[in-house]
Amino acid sequence: MNLELRQLRYFVTVAEELHFGKAALRLHMTQPPLSQAIQGLEELLGAALFERNRRGVALTPAGAALLPEARRLLAQSLELPGLVQRAAAGEVGRIALAFVSSADYSVLPPFLRAYRAAYPQVQITLQEATSDLQLEQLLHNRIDAGLLIPPLPDKAKAELDYLPVLREPLVLAAPTGLPALRGKKKVALKDLPPLPLIIFPRAISPALYDAILGVFRAAGVTPEIGQEAIQMQTIVSLVSAGMGLALVPQSVSNLMRPGVEYRSLRDPTPLVETGLAWRRDNQSPVLLGFLGLLRNY
Repeated sequence: MNLELRQLRYFVTVAEELHFGKAALRLHMTQPPLSQAIQGLEELLGAALFERNRRGVALTPAGAALLPEARRLLAQSLELPGLVQRAAAGEVGRIALAFVSSADYSVLPPFLRAYRAAYPQVQITLQEATSDLQLEQLLHNRIDAGLLIPPLPDKAKAELDYLPVLREPLVLAAPTGLPALRGKKKVALKDLPPLPLIIFPRAISPALYDAILGVFRAAGVTPEIGQEAIQMQTIVSLVSAGMGLALVPQSVSNLMRPGVEYRSLRDPTPLVETGLAWRRDNQSPVLLGFLGLLRNY
């Protein structure tokens, strides 16, 4: 069916005027081609749209049913240029974003609020995932971008771009009530009791794992690995249960749990970096708008 917007516009004008002559004047055309266009539309749809008699023109039941739908289609057609322009500018569409759990307590919530305010018509799909899983999803084009902890493996560097977003020190998460914490804003690892260490598995986040053990090594302390967990929430929950202590990125101290105390360290700590990775060949306008806002955030 080759239904044209021009035919619908002619039909709506005749339906509003209920007079072919007046409708032709509104459309800046003569009456015969208008009548022919309406007849063609009726043949195309397989039903009479107007009753024609000496007293004038009236809508048939079929014409009355078509009128609101024709108006709706014409109104939608007027919106198409704006929709296309907004899509080209990255203002409409969707983006799939994955993030490590620590980002949920630092940069992610305020940035998403800013992005939502700037791009209210973009649909955001969020997924919490470890860095290794994010890299796999990016390489297989299953997500658009990922907030993860570097470094990127050489294979990933060949296909992904990366933008540093946040650098923060490690802090201590310890069970409440330890005498070594009492009245202190900063503590030294050598002053802590020999509690088991709760840590990320190295296979999941080698940079974070090595950074944590490096802090202990520099302090002259050899920790006993008690538990491994892949989510920050789980690590903090294990600390709150008295299962051991942990070193976590500073932003995780925003996760308040009964039975957990956070302290800065007197020991030197490296800065743990979180950054955004995305496929170099992804030229989605939505992703480009996301990156532009993040770079200026």
